[in-house]
Amino acid sequence: MIRIPGVQLPLWLRSSFASSRSPSARPWQPQAFVTRHFHRPAYLREQGSPAKLPSFLEAYKKAVEFPPATHDFESFLTQAEPNADVVLHGYLGQRADLSKKLSFVRLIDPTMKYSLQVVSFAKNEAFEKLKTINANSPVAVRGTVQQKKKKASEAAGKPEDSWELALEDIHLLNDFPKDIIMTPETVFAPEQRYLQLRSDAELREALRFRAEVRNACKKELEESNQPGFVEIETPLLFKSTPEGAREFLVPTRRPGLAYALPQSPQQYKQILMASGLPRYYQFARCFRDEDLRADRQPEFTQLDLEMSFATGDDVMRTVEGVIRRLWSTLMKDPAPEGPFRRVSYQDVMSKYGSDKPDTRFGMEIMRLDHVLPVDLVMKISPLTDPIVEAFKLESADNDPAETLKFITEFLDSPAGASFNNNADGGPGVFVFNGKRPLSGLQPFGFEAAELALVHPSRVARRQLAIFAGLYTPMPSQLASRIPPTGFDFMWVVDFPLFSPSSESEPGQGGAAGFSSTHHPFTAPKTAADVELLLTDPMKVVADHYDLVVNGVELGGGSRRIHDAAVQEFIFRDILRMPAERLHDFSHLLDALRAGCPPHAGLALGFDRLVAVMLGKESVRDVIAFPKTGKGGDDAMVRAPSPMTEAALQTYHLQLRKA
Repeated sequence: MIRIPGVQLPLWLRSSFASSRSPSARPWQPQAFVTRHFHRPAYLREQGSPAKLPSFLEAYKKAVEFPPATHDFESFLTQAEPNADVVLHGYLGQRADLSKKLSFVRLIDPTMKYSLQVVSFAKNEAFEKLKTINANSPVAVRGTVQQKKKKASEAAGKPEDSWELALEDIHLLNDFPKDIIMTPETVFAPEQRYLQLRSDAELREALRFRAEVRNACKKELEESNQPGFVEIETPLLFKSTPEGAREFLVPTRRPGLAYALPQSPQQYKQILMASGLPRYYQFARCFRDEDLRADRQPEFTQLDLEMSFATGDDVMRTVEGVIRRLWSTLMKDPAPEGPFRRVSYQDVMSKYGSDKPDTRFGMEIMRLDHVLPVDLVMKISPLTDPIVEAFKLESADNDPAETLKFITEFLDSPAGASFNNNADGGPGVFVFNGKRPLSGLQPFGFEAAELALVHPSRVARRQLAIFAGLYTPMPSQLASRIPPTGFDFMWVVDFPLFSPSSESEPGQGGAAGFSSTHHPFTAPKTAADVELLLTDPMKVVADHYDLVVNGVELGGGSRRIHDAAVQEFIFRDILRMPAERLHDFSHLLDALRAGCPPHAGLALGFDRLVAVMLGKESVRDVIAFPKTGKGGDDAMVRAPSPMTEAALQTYHLQLRKA
């Protein structure tokens, strides 16, 4: 910084001030700070205040003391009276000059929901001032209300079509540059997310809707028949613990010490249950260093809740109440009635090949091997006793050739690789055609063809059967041939407590060869499952439940292990975590040991919930400033950013070559 008596100026201030209103002004370039020589402007060379302010400061001085609005647009449209003098704030639209003495322009309100016609006559200074202001600039407008002249056919128009403003004065608050093209067709890059939001009414409405969803959830929890829900904020600077996902670390100035951003508030909320707070909830910010997908961001929001002296049934009923409140107040589709159906993990995997199926299509996987002709089985698989499964795809058109073309293109695409690469047998495709013997299913034989046609309790005009290995999920690309409607909620329950370890997920870092399916705090479901912990842990069923709708996992929860000795047994003897990792959970074990009551909870993916309600394919469409799919970068602010040598020294870090 360079200090001048009475004025403190940043080093980058230089003499070549370009007006921000000039279309030829060069963009602000941070990298120029250290490469350009500083020249003190002429108007700052003398002691004391300058005799004349530069143009940009003169404009800013006028914007600092702008007139307050007398109305917001909604109150104006309901309370407007002819000949009243009003001041409104908003954004200026495109100006239309009808003559040298008459101009029209729309004033768009700050929420960008409404607009009002402003008419300007060449009888005052405002007429000339209006012509100097670019479209999309924020302004304060003073004018006289007058009834808008309308044709009889326009009598029942919008409220804003009933009034117009005769311009008396206009205050420019910040000019919008001409070099930015803002039209309904303009597509802005992620680097200009603020302009994308400003130009896309659908994105702005999604954010408003998100706020309404949050308020409705909050209202339901605090008014529900489960008394005592309290909104509590838990810390974001946590510690590294092996819950299952990769963490983001936050270094400190103390050598070798770092925080970890929480994967979820799981341990804090369990400690709250040991603290005498019976019902907790939070719209929690969570962080996981995972590969990105359309429904996944490195930082996300979840509606997190926990209930003491409760079972999974209590939690599921509470969440069903939240869903019903949302659908009854915010959605056009009817709210789901009664308890949501519950389907076991084994059943959804055998019927749909996925633990988050979209059940609206009715495309259940069928076992056909016991009724297929032996010669057909030998053709589709080299196995002597294979499991042969099939599912049916209904087509929306009536052309068997088009259906076969669609399926062939799918199998030739990358999405079909999992079917084509099945070592135990490739897919078989049979298109229903009423003009052929057995409607085109003659290779099945009479018995299998009959089963394929009627299951599940309906006959389609054409069906596709694809043979594949066990637990092959039905691809969404195929399902998209059937336009889906409505929302089908279900609970997937009875997950295995443990699953084989995956190379892509760190798990809990134990030596058992498997890890917790949900997280290591999940309780076994029954007394019999508790006994299996000693003999066959992989057969233990968890008291874990996922809420699934239309192929999307909205959230997951479980009843927790509330006994410290049992929790320590799971860590040490079942998962076989090393002693140093076991010590990382000492705070939780101490809390459980202090008479913690039984408790259960759940976390709803809030971003996913809003996206599902709005029918969006990606959670990026319901987040104000999402990360990109390229490494989770924030292209707008250019994060993550390189660490400077000074920062590395401050936090006692050293970069290693990959």
